[in-house]
Amino acid sequence: MSMNREAAEAQIALGAVDILPEGEITKRLELAAEKSAPLRIKLGMDPTAPDLHFGHAVLLHKARQFQDLGHKLLFIVGDFTAMIGDPTGKNATRKPLSREEVAANAETYQRQVFKILDPERTEVLFNSEWLGALRPEELIQIAARYTVARMLERDDFNKRYRANQPIAIHEFLYPLLQGYDSVAIKADVELGGTDQRFNLLVGRELQREYGQKAQLVLTMPILEGLDGAQKMSKSLGNFIALEEAPTDMFGKVMSISDALMWRYYTLLSRVPVAEQQRLQREADEGLLNPRDIKLNLAEELVTRFHSGEAAGEARREFLARFQRHEPPQDLPLQQYVCDDRSPRLTHVLVQSGLAASNSEAMRKIRENAVRVNGERVSDPALALSIGTEYVLQLGKRHFVRLVLGFEEKP
Repeated sequence: MSMNREAAEAQIALGAVDILPEGEITKRLELAAEKSAPLRIKLGMDPTAPDLHFGHAVLLHKARQFQDLGHKLLFIVGDFTAMIGDPTGKNATRKPLSREEVAANAETYQRQVFKILDPERTEVLFNSEWLGALRPEELIQIAARYTVARMLERDDFNKRYRANQPIAIHEFLYPLLQGYDSVAIKADVELGGTDQRFNLLVGRELQREYGQKAQLVLTMPILEGLDGAQKMSKSLGNFIALEEAPTDMFGKVMSISDALMWRYYTLLSRVPVAEQQRLQREADEGLLNPRDIKLNLAEELVTRFHSGEAAGEARREFLARFQRHEPPQDLPLQQYVCDDRSPRLTHVLVQSGLAASNSEAMRKIRENAVRVNGERVSDPALALSIGTEYVLQLGKRHFVRLVLGFEEKP
C-alpha cells in the first residue's frame, strides 16, 4: 500500500491505547523505509480455546494494517505457553491445557486467522520450537534476568499476593517466556491487548538483556461484547465468533447499541477514518439513520469473514425478519405434545422456551411483544389448536415453528 508517513502513522495509531516508547514509531518507520527493510511485527496467541471471536479480531485487524503498509507479521501460536496458562487477569492459578488440547486448538487458529491476515506477509511460528528446546540452565539464565519485586508490580500478582492467595512459581515463568519469544524472533513491534501491557514490556527488557534493540509495544483496547458492558467472552455468551454463521453474525452485529457501533467501526472496519467521522457527524445531526450505518457495518464484517454473496443474503434475511417480521426461511418444524386439546398460548410459550414462566409469557403478551403467524396478539387467554402449525415470535429476534399434538393424561 502506498501511503505517506503521516497517513501511515495515523493508520497505526487508530484505536491504539499505547505505543511505547512515545514518539519512537516515527523513527522506526523512517528507518524501515530508508533501508527498505519491513518491520518484524509480533502477535502471539495461546490456543486456549478452539474459537476466535471479534475480540481477537481487534489485534488481527491491527496486524493486517501493518501488513498493508508493507511490514511482515510473525504470528506466534503459543503452543508451549498455553500449557503453562497465562495468569493475566486471573485471581487463581489457571489450569494448564494438555498437549492434545493445545494441538487441536492450534489447528483451528491457523484456519481462522487468515480470514483477516495476509498469508503472503505472515509467518506462522510455534513457540515450542525454541521454548521446548531450552535446557534447564538456559531457563535459569532467563529467570535470573528478572526480579520477584518487578514481577509483583504486575497488578494481578500484586492483588493475589496482598490477599494471601497462592501464586505458583510457574506463573512467574509465563511473562518471561512470552518475553523470550521476542528475543527468539527479534521482534521490532509487539501487539497485544491492554491486559498484556506488562508482558509486552518484559519482552523489551529481555531483548535489551540479550543485546537486541528493544521492541516497540502497541496495545489495543479490550472489545466490549454484545452487552456493551463486559469484555467479549465466550464464557459470558456476549461474543461473535469468526466462524459464526453469516445470518447469526449479521444479526449479532445489528444487536449492538448505536453507541457501541462506532467502537466496532474504529477497531474492526476498513472504512477510512475520515469516512467514519463523516458518518458519525451526520448521524449526530440526524441526517443519517444509525440503523442504516449499522447495516453497512454488519455487511462489511460478514463479507470479510464469509463472502459478499453471504453478506448480501444475510442482509436480505435480516430485513425480512426484523423489518417485515418474517421468520427465517430454514426455521425447523418442532412438535410439542400437550395434555389439553385447546392449550393456552402462555403455556405453549413456556413449553417452547420463548418464556421462562407463565407470568413472563402473560407480561410479554400484554407488552405486545408476541406474534402468532405474523399477527400481534394481546389476549393471554388465547387458545391454540391441536394439529395446527404455528410460527410464534417473541420480540424481533426469537421465532419457533411448531405443531401441537395431544396426549391424554393416564
